[in-house]
Amino acid sequence: MSAHSIDRPADLDTVRASYDRVADNYAHMVTTTGIGDIRRHPWLKASIDAFADTVGQLGPVLDVGCGPGTVTAYLAERGLDVSGVDLSPRMIENARRLYPKCRFDVASATELDLAEESLGGVLGWWSLFNLPREVLPQVLGMFARSLKPGGHLIAATHVGDEDILRTEAYGTDSIRWTTHQWRPEQLVRLIERSGLHPVAELRLPADEHTGPGVVVMAKRLDGLVGAGR
Repeated sequence: MSAHSIDRPADLDTVRASYDRVADNYAHMVTTTGIGDIRRHPWLKASIDAFADTVGQLGPVLDVGCGPGTVTAYLAERGLDVSGVDLSPRMIENARRLYPKCRFDVASATELDLAEESLGGVLGWWSLFNLPREVLPQVLGMFARSLKPGGHLIAATHVGDEDILRTEAYGTDSIRWTTHQWRPEQLVRLIERSGLHPVAELRLPADEHTGPGVVVMAKRLDGLVGAGR
């Protein structure tokens, strides 16, 4: 962005290449096992449904870190004007193959050029945890500025205190990314500092596939406050 530049993560190229390597396996997992498909997880589906009901008439919606496009396609089925972006070209290839009627582009959350007050909704659906701790507030600030008054952000991430280095995922080794875990109250505080008003929070316990998580939905009020940095 020209007016509000975002720091480029030092490991961005490594993370991008790693997701390219896992993209085919991840897309296959979602389509064959239902892991990662909100249709198979009632509480996650309810969160996305509430988001869709809230922002459906407010304008375009952007799914940031859309992966193979599952949530983007679900929102499109709900009638939303939605598009998806992901830093991994291979993830986007899978998304376009699986959901050819949807719009997808390659971009990192730190590379977006979003006009102010241009979106009715933004998703960061388990897609922002690779952002360094000093970069996430900048991205949240950009999201806040891009929302129209009344627009909403929905964000979901892994809960914990650690930064976990991963070298294997989804049956693929030779990868390298860091999962930055957040406590729910920390994430809510960052969202508030971006200028958004949290309106709902869902805490999820660990299950057989993943650790604990949190989903937060927040609204842009008429007057935006917060620096986002």
